[in-house]
Amino acid sequence: MRNLSRNPSMEWSSWLTFPQLCALAVAWAVMILMEFELVSGAQAQASDRTRTALVAINEELRVSGWGIEGSDFCSWTGITCHGDNGNSTVKKLNLSHRSLTGNLTAIAQLDSLEILDLSSNEFHGPIPLELGKLSSLVLLDLSFNKFEGPIPRELGRLKSLRSLNLSSNLLVGEIPDELRSLEELEEFQVSSNVLSGHIPLWVGNLINLRVFAAYENELDGLIPDNLGSFSALEMLNLHSNQLGGPIPSSIFASGKLEVLILTQNNLTGGIPADIGNCTRLSSVRIGNNRLTGALPLTIGNASSLTYFEADNNNLLGEVVSSFAGCFNLTLLNLASNGFTGSIPMEFGNLSSLQELILSSNNLSGGIPLSIIGCKNLNKLDLSYNRFNGTLPKEICNMSRLQFLFLGQNSMRGEIPHEIGNCMKLLELDLGSNYLTGMIPPEIGHLKSLQISLNLSFNHLHGSLPPELGRLDKLVSLDVSNNQLSGTIPPEFRGMLSLIEIDFSNNLLMGPVPSFGPFQKSPNSSFLGNRGLCGEPLTSCEGSFGIDHEDYHHRVSYRIILAVIGSGLAVFTSVTIVVLLFMVRERQEKVAKSKSAGPTEEEETDTRPTIEAGNVFIDNLRQAIDLEAVVTATLKDSNKLITGTFSSVYKAAMPSGLIVLVKKLKSMDRTIVHHQSKMIRELERLSKLSHENLMQPIGFVIYEDVALLLHHYLSNGTLTQLLHESCKEIDYEPDWPRRLSIAIGVAEGLAFLHHVAVIHLDISSANVLLDSNYKPLLGEIEISKLLDPSRGTASISAVAGSFGYIPPEYAYTMQVTAPGNVYSYGVILLEILTTRLPVDEGFGEGVDLVKWVHGAPTRGETPEQILDARLSTVSFAWRREMLSALKVALLCTDSTPAKRPKMKKVVEMLQEVKQG
Repeated sequence: MRNLSRNPSMEWSSWLTFPQLCALAVAWAVMILMEFELVSGAQAQASDRTRTALVAINEELRVSGWGIEGSDFCSWTGITCHGDNGNSTVKKLNLSHRSLTGNLTAIAQLDSLEILDLSSNEFHGPIPLELGKLSSLVLLDLSFNKFEGPIPRELGRLKSLRSLNLSSNLLVGEIPDELRSLEELEEFQVSSNVLSGHIPLWVGNLINLRVFAAYENELDGLIPDNLGSFSALEMLNLHSNQLGGPIPSSIFASGKLEVLILTQNNLTGGIPADIGNCTRLSSVRIGNNRLTGALPLTIGNASSLTYFEADNNNLLGEVVSSFAGCFNLTLLNLASNGFTGSIPMEFGNLSSLQELILSSNNLSGGIPLSIIGCKNLNKLDLSYNRFNGTLPKEICNMSRLQFLFLGQNSMRGEIPHEIGNCMKLLELDLGSNYLTGMIPPEIGHLKSLQISLNLSFNHLHGSLPPELGRLDKLVSLDVSNNQLSGTIPPEFRGMLSLIEIDFSNNLLMGPVPSFGPFQKSPNSSFLGNRGLCGEPLTSCEGSFGIDHEDYHHRVSYRIILAVIGSGLAVFTSVTIVVLLFMVRERQEKVAKSKSAGPTEEEETDTRPTIEAGNVFIDNLRQAIDLEAVVTATLKDSNKLITGTFSSVYKAAMPSGLIVLVKKLKSMDRTIVHHQSKMIRELERLSKLSHENLMQPIGFVIYEDVALLLHHYLSNGTLTQLLHESCKEIDYEPDWPRRLSIAIGVAEGLAFLHHVAVIHLDISSANVLLDSNYKPLLGEIEISKLLDPSRGTASISAVAGSFGYIPPEYAYTMQVTAPGNVYSYGVILLEILTTRLPVDEGFGEGVDLVKWVHGAPTRGETPEQILDARLSTVSFAWRREMLSALKVALLCTDSTPAKRPKMKKVVEMLQEVKQG
């Protein structure tokens, strides 16, 4: 037989004729062509199905930029395709941060989808079970939505899934066991939901798991003891649950752990020594648990550690010196434990350390001089311990120190004069020690000191340094329970930001200075000083100095008083005669004026008589003529705007300077009857230091009218910018400017809340713009001059402008910080939409807030709410505006408790600006 395998071509040629060979070749070609056409047809059909699916998705979600007729769907926003034109399949769908709502089931038709990101939208209801059909899915991100109900078991079918993120929703129930099938899973995130039950044991069997985050849920039970045993775990975040039991050593087994966050649980046992295996470990937060035992000496092996927080536990033993091996450590917080011994000298080698918090332990000894080597330290908290050394005079060599807490210890010696070199200090607490000597006047050099100065419960003596009056930003001062003598210096009137004071239980004498914060304080702030008198204590009449002078001095005082009394009697008599003469002269002038028209000189005489007035800024006193200020407010042509509490005028001075003048409305004129209080508040506010607050520069009082003076700002108000300037023909889109204005107003309001001032009338009309469009929040003085608790028939007369008033004011009648946040949110919506807070176009009974919040029910997208002249300029602008819109919606939440604090609002808007 022939070997056919050796030369098949010869064999074919020997069996078939040439025509037969040609026919066979043609048949092959036809078969290949038919197969190609079948494949091409199938691909075309797949492409058509994909387009049909995307159209169905768009009908439900209304995605901006989708559905353009004749366009290739691969060019639509958020879509990434694979394959040639006409034969493409969607591999990636990213619709995050678009405020989308609607039904997602049509997405299941995209059977080639590998990446699906729907995070940061407004989806609600159950997670669609149909998503379990996307068998090619590698990444699924549904975080930051409002999905409800349990995690679908159907997601367990996604065998290829490597990243699953369901965080920040409203999911309930347990983590389903069906997810154990996701053996490829590398990132598993279910944080910030309402999940309950145990963490399943199978999570520890996921050999590829790098990230597991389930914080802020209601999980209980133990952390699986195999978690990390079979995987290279890099991040474990389980904070704010109800987990108990020990920290498993297994999580450190691979040595690749970088972040460990277990705070706010019920964990017990010690910190595993295996923690030293993790040389990449950068952040450890295990505070607020029930951990016991000593710190492991191996902690120093975690050389990459930057953040270690184990406060509020039951840890014992010494603070180990091995922390010094963590050269990158920036924060060490071991507060509220049972540590003993002293601070290790080696801590001086931690040159990157910024915060050292060892408060509420049983530590003793002194503050080691080596710690002065921590040049970057800005917070040192050693309070509530047993430290018994002296305060090193080199303490301020740490030039960045802002918080120094040494209270509730047994520290001795004098406060070093070098304390005045801590120029960045914001808060100083040396209370409840055994400090002696006098209060160093150099403390008055700490111009940044603004939160608190506490020197109470020591053995300090001598007089109060007048230099402390320079601390014009200080909010709280406590020098109680010492042996201080002398008087309270009048220079303390310069402490304009004071809210809390305590001079009690000393040897002070003399009158309490006539100063708002002192007179408003309770009696307890001054009790225990036998020689003090005056408001809020008893009157000084007949008591000042009596206990400390002998009989001859009392006789001298009587003689002096008698002479003064006689002089006053003579002065009073002469004054009465002069006044009677002036009255008679005026009556004669009035009688003459009835028969003759007034002359120019007589018109001048009829101007209101200024009863009180002052300019707070020295270099402006020569430039401001108070008479000219009054005259300007008598002419309607100078009126600029009319607000809730005041009318605003423009006043040109003879010197050429232009000032802004606020004339308080009649309903508020009762405050002029308490002139001394008003003047003190205005002087204090004139020194309130923040670049986004409009500060008074002076005042004038005549008859029953109060005028408040301010710098004139050339660019008018935010209302004018948004609703007048933008209508001009040459208007250019200005979103970056608007965002900067929004941040500036937020920062000014956050500062007011920080110093416990609640604004009464937040509106765009009270935001003024300087030549560089920097915003300054106005009417802050109204918040301090008026008392909204006295009652009024209209809440709008007390708590702001119509359209900006939060809904709860209608029934609480109480002005609050959350109410301020709501009003600010209205301003932010105004900036984003360029719509007035109240507009007939919204419909009857609907204001800007209701109009924006009601957009989803009207079927409108966020793009339809935003000012299209801004949002369509660039994708970056639109993204920033959508992010800012989310902040505005949070601020205008109908529930006050759900609104963020202004400090948080500032942070969120800064993140928007930074992208």
